[in-house]
Amino acid sequence: MADPSDCITLEILKEARETVRTSPLGVINTPMIPWSQTTLPLNVPCNIHIKMENMQRTGSFKIRGVANQFARRPAGGHFVTMSAGNYGKSFAFASKHYGSRGKVVMPETAPVSRSILIQSFGVDVERVPTSGLMDVVNRCVREDNMTFLHSYDDMDLIAGHASLGFEILEAVPRPDVVVVCCGGGGLLAGVAAALKLSGCGGTRIYGVEPEGACTMYRSFIEKKPVGMNTKSIASGLAPPFAGALPYELCQRYVEDVVLITDEEIKRAVSTLYQAGLLVEPSGSAAFAAVANGRIPDIQGKTVIVILSGGNIGKDELTNFPD
Repeated sequence: MADPSDCITLEILKEARETVRTSPLGVINTPMIPWSQTTLPLNVPCNIHIKMENMQRTGSFKIRGVANQFARRPAGGHFVTMSAGNYGKSFAFASKHYGSRGKVVMPETAPVSRSILIQSFGVDVERVPTSGLMDVVNRCVREDNMTFLHSYDDMDLIAGHASLGFEILEAVPRPDVVVVCCGGGGLLAGVAAALKLSGCGGTRIYGVEPEGACTMYRSFIEKKPVGMNTKSIASGLAPPFAGALPYELCQRYVEDVVLITDEEIKRAVSTLYQAGLLVEPSGSAAFAAVANGRIPDIQGKTVIVILSGGNIGKDELTNFPD
């Protein structure tokens, strides 16, 4: 049986990168700043660069994959997806631009403020227990003739996310280590594929998951995509299962997946905020992994840390320590 990850080629990723770059959705080539130019503490002497996807259009990297997904589907369609917030926001933004009808099925644990924001773009929202997300999606496909756009297990989406990997290489052509948050694995898979297929064979790429939502970590152990009853303050990193295609790509291109605690995530959000950087819990995972010594052998190395999103409201910030 052919490996589905063989479908992801450098040519496909470069084509998607151009689609994302020229998208009418206005995807931004986000800044990359040296850690040394911030007030962030650094315990290990190394050369760290921070990729600021928290400054991206719609507030997270998700718009990259969405731009490529919508460009390859007919305008005016009727789509359904599942999301804890960031993909849903980008999905809703694109739906409004392209005149498509949409529905986002959200876990009940996602902040209500994100549901309200998604609805403001004219997209319907249905909140359900995490374990029932796919049941509702399947009902919409079956009964309402809607087309399902997956929020992380989709080739077009992953290829769109790979554009972030190419931007990293433009700024730092040969990074030693790249640290990426991992929920369902779409971003991690796209960035890893872009780097490795571009010839960065020596670059070590690490995924980061919360301990309470470690589906990719467990998938690596069990050698197949697995699901679990996920729970984390980083709701964007807590889908109920790892994506099949992301898993295959991560198995091929990712060094390892490391775990962090919710307390470490909380401290990371607070530390970043005190340094003037507004980053949501999911977006701070890669930073938390580096700050808490989860990434091995980085002393003296060139390291890329992706801050993947900044969608956090004032009401949510009150939950984090000063």
